[in-house]
Amino acid sequence: MRIGIDLGGTKIEGIALDDTGLELFRQRMPAPQHNYAATLEAICDLVQQIEHHCNEKGSIGIGIPGALSPATGKVKNANSTWLIGQAMQQDLEARLSRPVRIANDANCFAVSEATDGAGRDAGIVFGVIIGTGTGAGICINKQPLLGCNAIGGEWGHNPLPWPKESELPGRHCYCGKLGCIETWLSGPGFTRSYQETGGQAQNPQEILEQAGEGNPLAEKALQNYEDRLARSLASVINILDPDVIILGGGMGNINHLYENVPRQWAQYVFSDRVDTRLLPPTHGDSSGVRGAAWLWPKENRR
Repeated sequence: MRIGIDLGGTKIEGIALDDTGLELFRQRMPAPQHNYAATLEAICDLVQQIEHHCNEKGSIGIGIPGALSPATGKVKNANSTWLIGQAMQQDLEARLSRPVRIANDANCFAVSEATDGAGRDAGIVFGVIIGTGTGAGICINKQPLLGCNAIGGEWGHNPLPWPKESELPGRHCYCGKLGCIETWLSGPGFTRSYQETGGQAQNPQEILEQAGEGNPLAEKALQNYEDRLARSLASVINILDPDVIILGGGMGNINHLYENVPRQWAQYVFSDRVDTRLLPPTHGDSSGVRGAAWLWPKENRR
């Protein structure tokens, strides 16, 4: 049995898969905020729930909103900032009394979709997660591209491409820079953009509902979001030239993005035509947790 844990900014999801990929059990709970010890406890509790339900121990893979530094082995680049600098792998292995594999959540998402999801037939897959943060993973021939610094796919911390005057100098990002893509495209970034125009909403879902009711401010906010997403993905296409871009996370549930964004990115891509496809994930919001479970190949499980 494989156990996958997806540690998000607001939720923790766990799944158990058998060797064929059949789902045995799934559980979701709120993620502790700003508390590293509570985060460890929640992960261990979730593993215990899964194993109790399945009456079996499993290998454990965990997707996190950050990465393990090749230099220190500690968490870096996490938008859940209370994880940064923590020896998370060692701490969990001590608590769970077995080896644990940890990978960036977007890499887990990309691996899942490249293996048996929307990118199963693609050579190069760019798997995007836009929710509390903005990240991505790259898979080439179904293998994740990590890079020597373990930052492959970290497009959210590049500046918003082709910025307009109203977007300069850019918003402050938790990473210390100005104008990062994440500050515009994440769910909180989208909500902030709407509020700055006078819109009254607390989250993206409320904005979508208001746009559906014909609210002009909400409709304009969506148009601006589509343009920013098109610019941001066009810069990826210009460098990576992926066959498929798969859009996950909460913002990936906005259906009209899949039609409107490719229509707009053509003006920014350095090509006479753009054949890159923008697709929703086959495994939906749970693709990342499935990818975490697959961090342990069959032949290497212990």
